[in-house]
Amino acid sequence: MKMSGNTILITGGTSGIGFEFAAQLLKLGNTVIITGRDQVRLDDTKKKLPNVHTIQSDAGDPRAIAALFGIVVKQFPKLNVLINNAGLMRRINLHDPEVDLDDLNREIATNLSGPIRMVKQFLSHLKSQESAAIMNVSSGLAFVPLPISPVYCAAKAGLHSYTQSLRAQLKNTKVKVFELAPPLTETPLLDAFDSVDMAGSKAMSVSQLVGAAIRGMEQEKFEIRPGQSNALKLMSRIAPKFIFGQLSKSVDNMLRTSK
Repeated sequence: MKMSGNTILITGGTSGIGFEFAAQLLKLGNTVIITGRDQVRLDDTKKKLPNVHTIQSDAGDPRAIAALFGIVVKQFPKLNVLINNAGLMRRINLHDPEVDLDDLNREIATNLSGPIRMVKQFLSHLKSQESAAIMNVSSGLAFVPLPISPVYCAAKAGLHSYTQSLRAQLKNTKVKVFELAPPLTETPLLDAFDSVDMAGSKAMSVSQLVGAAIRGMEQEKFEIRPGQSNALKLMSRIAPKFIFGQLSKSVDNMLRTSK
Protein backbone atom coordinates (compact mmCIF):
# COMPACT_ATOMS: atom_id res chain seq x y z
CA MET A 1 0.00 0.00 0.00
CA LYS A 2 1.21 3.48 -0.80
CA MET A 3 1.95 5.29 2.47
CA SER A 4 1.93 8.87 1.20
CA GLY A 5 -0.86 11.10 0.01
CA ASN A 6 -3.46 9.48 2.27
CA THR A 7 -5.94 11.04 4.67
CA ILE A 8 -5.53 9.17 7.95
CA LEU A 9 -7.56 9.14 11.17
CA ILE A 10 -5.75 7.92 14.31
CA THR A 11 -7.55 7.37 17.60
CA GLY A 12 -5.55 8.02 20.75
CA GLY A 13 -3.00 10.22 19.01
CA THR A 14 -1.71 12.43 21.80
CA SER A 15 0.96 10.08 23.16
CA GLY A 16 2.82 6.83 22.64
CA ILE A 17 2.17 4.82 19.50
CA GLY A 18 -0.57 7.12 18.20
CA PHE A 19 1.59 10.23 18.48
CA GLU A 20 4.49 8.49 16.76
CA PHE A 21 2.20 7.30 13.96
CA ALA A 22 1.07 10.89 13.45
CA ALA A 23 4.64 12.23 13.41
CA GLN A 24 5.97 9.66 10.95
CA LEU A 25 2.93 9.71 8.67
CA LEU A 26 3.02 13.51 8.44
CA LYS A 27 6.64 13.33 7.32
CA LEU A 28 5.58 10.97 4.53
CA GLY A 29 3.17 13.55 3.13
CA ASN A 30 -0.14 12.39 4.54
CA THR A 31 -3.02 14.41 5.96
CA VAL A 32 -3.33 13.23 9.58
CA ILE A 33 -6.24 13.65 11.99
CA ILE A 34 -5.87 12.51 15.59
CA THR A 35 -8.41 12.11 18.38
CA GLY A 36 -8.10 12.15 22.14
CA ARG A 37 -10.27 12.69 25.20
CA ASP A 38 -8.20 15.48 26.72
CA GLN A 39 -8.33 18.83 24.90
CA VAL A 40 -5.25 20.10 26.73
CA ARG A 41 -3.20 17.17 25.49
CA LEU A 42 -4.60 17.65 21.98
CA ASP A 43 -3.53 21.30 22.08
CA ASP A 44 -0.07 20.26 23.26
CA THR A 45 0.21 17.76 20.43
CA LYS A 46 -0.80 20.46 17.95
CA LYS A 47 2.10 22.59 19.20
CA LYS A 48 4.51 19.71 18.64
CA LEU A 49 3.01 18.71 15.27
CA PRO A 50 1.61 21.93 13.75
CA ASN A 51 0.29 20.18 10.63
CA VAL A 52 -1.79 17.61 12.49
CA HIS A 53 -5.57 18.06 12.76
CA THR A 54 -7.10 17.39 16.18
CA ILE A 55 -10.62 16.43 17.26
CA GLN A 56 -11.68 15.81 20.84
CA SER A 57 -13.42 12.43 21.00
CA ASP A 58 -13.63 9.39 23.27
CA ALA A 59 -12.86 6.17 21.36
CA GLY A 60 -14.84 4.15 23.88
CA ASP A 61 -18.05 6.22 23.76
CA PRO A 62 -20.65 5.19 21.12
CA ARG A 63 -22.20 8.66 20.90
CA ALA A 64 -18.79 10.29 20.56
CA ILE A 65 -17.89 7.88 17.75
CA ALA A 66 -21.08 8.72 15.86
CA ALA A 67 -20.40 12.44 16.25
CA LEU A 68 -16.77 11.96 15.18
CA PHE A 69 -17.89 10.30 11.96
CA GLY A 70 -20.06 13.28 11.03
CA ILE A 71 -17.24 15.74 11.67
CA VAL A 72 -14.53 13.78 9.88
CA VAL A 73 -16.38 12.89 6.67
CA LYS A 74 -17.59 16.49 6.33
CA GLN A 75 -14.18 18.09 6.89
CA PHE A 76 -12.05 15.32 5.36
CA PRO A 77 -14.09 13.60 2.63
CA LYS A 78 -10.95 11.92 1.25
CA LEU A 79 -10.41 9.96 4.48
CA ASN A 80 -9.13 6.54 3.40
CA VAL A 81 -7.16 5.13 6.35
CA LEU A 82 -8.42 4.39 9.86
CA ILE A 83 -5.95 3.47 12.59
CA ASN A 84 -7.70 2.19 15.73
CA ASN A 85 -4.91 2.84 18.19
CA ALA A 86 -6.52 4.10 21.41
CA GLY A 87 -5.77 1.70 24.25
CA LEU A 88 -6.05 1.31 28.01
CA MET A 89 -3.93 -1.19 29.93
CA ARG A 90 -4.15 -1.62 33.67
CA ARG A 91 -2.74 -3.86 36.33
CA ILE A 92 -5.80 -5.50 37.94
CA ASN A 93 -5.91 -7.76 40.98
CA LEU A 94 -9.14 -9.73 40.62
CA HIS A 95 -9.11 -10.46 44.36
CA ASP A 96 -9.48 -6.75 45.11
CA PRO A 97 -13.06 -5.89 46.15
CA GLU A 98 -12.37 -2.25 45.28
CA VAL A 99 -12.06 -3.02 41.56
CA ASP A 100 -14.92 -1.12 39.93
CA LEU A 101 -17.05 -2.85 37.30
CA ASP A 102 -17.46 0.40 35.40
CA ASP A 103 -13.66 0.67 35.14
CA LEU A 104 -13.49 -2.86 33.75
CA ASN A 105 -16.18 -2.02 31.22
CA ARG A 106 -14.28 1.11 30.18
CA GLU A 107 -11.19 -0.97 29.48
CA ILE A 108 -13.24 -3.29 27.26
CA ALA A 109 -14.90 -0.33 25.52
CA THR A 110 -11.59 1.35 24.73
CA ASN A 111 -9.73 -1.77 23.62
CA LEU A 112 -12.41 -3.85 21.91
CA SER A 113 -15.92 -2.49 21.43
CA GLY A 114 -14.60 0.97 20.52
CA PRO A 115 -12.57 -0.25 17.52
CA ILE A 116 -15.49 -2.44 16.41
CA ARG A 117 -17.82 0.58 16.55
CA MET A 118 -15.28 2.73 14.69
CA VAL A 119 -15.10 0.19 11.87
CA LYS A 120 -18.88 -0.10 11.72
CA GLN A 121 -19.24 3.68 11.59
CA PHE A 122 -16.57 4.37 8.95
CA LEU A 123 -16.69 1.23 6.79
CA SER A 124 -19.14 2.44 4.15
CA HIS A 125 -17.12 5.62 3.67
CA LEU A 126 -13.85 3.71 3.40
CA LYS A 127 -15.37 1.31 0.86
CA SER A 128 -16.25 4.29 -1.33
CA GLN A 129 -12.59 5.33 -1.66
CA GLU A 130 -10.32 4.25 -4.49
CA SER A 131 -7.88 2.73 -2.01
CA ALA A 132 -8.39 2.33 1.73
CA ALA A 133 -7.11 0.59 4.83
CA ILE A 134 -8.02 -0.19 8.42
CA MET A 135 -5.32 -0.90 10.98
CA ASN A 136 -6.30 -2.29 14.37
CA VAL A 137 -3.61 -2.04 17.03
CA SER A 138 -3.86 -5.16 19.17
CA SER A 139 -0.94 -6.53 21.22
CA GLY A 140 1.55 -9.38 21.42
CA LEU A 141 -0.43 -10.24 24.56
CA ALA A 142 -3.34 -11.19 22.29
CA PHE A 143 -1.43 -14.43 21.68
CA VAL A 144 -0.36 -15.16 25.29
CA PRO A 145 -1.98 -13.23 28.17
CA LEU A 146 -0.11 -11.41 30.91
CA PRO A 147 -2.29 -12.45 33.87
CA ILE A 148 -1.81 -9.22 35.83
CA SER A 149 -3.66 -7.39 33.01
CA PRO A 150 -6.55 -9.81 32.43
CA VAL A 151 -9.08 -7.41 30.92
CA TYR A 152 -6.60 -5.80 28.55
CA CYS A 153 -5.35 -9.16 27.31
CA ALA A 154 -8.86 -10.54 26.85
CA ALA A 155 -9.90 -7.44 24.89
CA LYS A 156 -6.83 -7.53 22.66
CA ALA A 157 -7.33 -11.24 21.99
CA GLY A 158 -10.87 -10.38 20.96
CA LEU A 159 -9.62 -7.57 18.71
CA HIS A 160 -7.16 -9.97 17.07
CA SER A 161 -9.97 -12.42 16.33
CA TYR A 162 -12.28 -9.67 15.08
CA THR A 163 -9.57 -8.31 12.77
CA GLN A 164 -9.07 -11.74 11.20
CA SER A 165 -12.80 -11.99 10.51
CA LEU A 166 -12.97 -8.43 9.21
CA ARG A 167 -10.11 -9.11 6.81
CA ALA A 168 -11.83 -12.23 5.49
CA GLN A 169 -15.12 -10.40 4.94
CA LEU A 170 -13.48 -7.46 3.16
CA LYS A 171 -11.24 -9.55 0.90
CA ASN A 172 -13.22 -8.60 -2.23
CA THR A 173 -13.26 -4.86 -1.47
CA LYS A 174 -10.71 -2.08 -1.83
CA VAL A 175 -10.26 -1.91 1.95
CA LYS A 176 -7.12 -3.62 3.21
CA VAL A 177 -7.20 -4.78 6.85
CA PHE A 178 -4.00 -4.68 8.90
CA GLU A 179 -3.22 -5.64 12.47
CA LEU A 180 -0.29 -4.30 14.45
CA ALA A 181 0.53 -6.43 17.48
CA PRO A 182 3.08 -4.40 19.46
CA PRO A 183 5.48 -6.09 21.87
CA LEU A 184 6.41 -4.38 25.13
CA THR A 185 6.92 -0.80 23.95
CA GLU A 186 8.21 2.39 25.57
CA THR A 187 4.87 4.18 25.98
CA PRO A 188 2.84 5.67 28.86
CA LEU A 189 0.92 2.37 29.10
CA LEU A 190 3.87 1.03 31.09
CA ASP A 191 3.51 3.65 33.81
CA ALA A 192 1.16 1.43 35.86
CA PHE A 193 3.71 -1.41 36.04
CA ASP A 194 6.90 -1.84 38.03
CA SER A 195 10.20 -3.39 36.97
CA VAL A 196 9.34 -6.73 38.60
CA ASP A 197 6.15 -7.01 36.51
CA MET A 198 8.16 -6.70 33.31
CA ALA A 199 11.31 -8.55 34.44
CA GLY A 200 13.20 -10.15 31.58
CA SER A 201 11.49 -8.06 28.90
CA LYS A 202 13.17 -5.28 26.96
CA ALA A 203 10.85 -2.61 25.62
CA MET A 204 11.01 -1.65 21.95
CA SER A 205 11.30 2.03 21.15
CA VAL A 206 8.07 3.53 19.86
CA SER A 207 9.82 4.98 16.79
CA GLN A 208 11.18 1.56 15.86
CA LEU A 209 7.74 -0.01 16.33
CA VAL A 210 5.89 2.51 14.19
CA GLY A 211 8.58 2.37 11.52
CA ALA A 212 8.07 -1.40 11.32
CA ALA A 213 4.30 -0.90 11.13
CA ILE A 214 4.52 1.54 8.24
CA ARG A 215 6.92 -0.73 6.34
CA GLY A 216 4.54 -3.60 6.95
CA MET A 217 1.65 -1.65 5.46
CA GLU A 218 3.77 -0.68 2.45
CA GLN A 219 4.63 -4.34 1.90
CA GLU A 220 1.02 -5.41 2.57
CA LYS A 221 2.02 -7.59 5.47
CA PHE A 222 -1.40 -7.82 7.06
CA GLU A 223 -0.42 -9.14 10.50
CA ILE A 224 2.54 -7.11 11.72
CA ARG A 225 4.29 -8.63 14.76
CA PRO A 226 7.51 -6.73 15.53
CA GLY A 227 10.13 -8.01 17.96
CA GLN A 228 8.93 -10.16 20.85
CA SER A 229 5.37 -10.29 19.52
CA ASN A 230 6.46 -12.66 16.78
CA ALA A 231 8.12 -14.87 19.39
CA LEU A 232 4.99 -14.82 21.55
CA LYS A 233 2.82 -16.05 18.69
CA LEU A 234 5.34 -18.77 17.82
CA MET A 235 5.66 -19.91 21.44
CA SER A 236 1.87 -19.93 21.85
CA ARG A 237 1.82 -22.64 19.21
CA ILE A 238 4.85 -24.77 20.03
CA ALA A 239 5.11 -24.37 23.81
CA PRO A 240 1.93 -22.73 25.13
CA LYS A 241 2.19 -24.02 28.70
CA PHE A 242 5.79 -22.89 29.05
CA ILE A 243 5.31 -19.37 27.72
CA PHE A 244 2.15 -18.80 29.75
CA GLY A 245 4.05 -19.99 32.83
CA GLN A 246 6.76 -17.42 32.17
CA LEU A 247 4.27 -14.57 31.90
CA SER A 248 2.38 -15.84 34.94
CA LYS A 249 5.36 -15.18 37.21
CA SER A 250 4.18 -11.58 37.44
CA VAL A 251 1.15 -12.77 39.44
CA ASP A 252 3.35 -13.84 42.35
CA ASN A 253 4.65 -10.29 42.70
CA MET A 254 1.13 -8.86 42.52
CA LEU A 255 -0.24 -11.17 45.19
CA ARG A 256 2.76 -10.62 47.43
CA THR A 257 2.61 -6.83 47.25
CA SER A 258 -1.18 -6.73 47.70
CA LYS A 259 -1.15 -8.47 51.09
